[in-house]
Amino acid sequence: QLHLVESGGGLVQPGGSLRLSCAASGFTLDYYSIAWFRQAPGKEREGVSCISSSGDSTNYVDSVKGRFTISRENAKKTVYLQMNSLKPDDTAIYYCVLDRSGSQTMCLTMEAPSPYDYWGQGTQVTVSS
Repeated sequence: QLHLVESGGGLVQPGGSLRLSCAASGFTLDYYSIAWFRQAPGKEREGVSCISSSGDSTNYVDSVKGRFTISRENAKKTVYLQMNSLKPDDTAIYYCVLDRSGSQTMCLTMEAPSPYDYWGQGTQVTVSS
């Protein structure tokens, strides 16, 4: 069975930093684009960042540009999201999402490529003083 497991979330004060990790198993990560999505209560699900299978192309939602950095280490089957200068509005459950189609559509649209999307279970990020 394929698995995506997020970790690294927690409680942090405004202006602080966290690094989220998404560890994959059961497949070769090199084949797929990976995105981070987030969802907070009462808010619409939002694509945060995406990275291509090769790592050569990345995309970010405007609200996190300059603060968040997505990266991947395919040999470790892991994708990271470094989050700096965190704001209360960043509070959400963060999910990593794999594009099973193998295309670049998810990174262009920042939307889950249903029915080809494969999700982890999420990690909670809370930014509060």
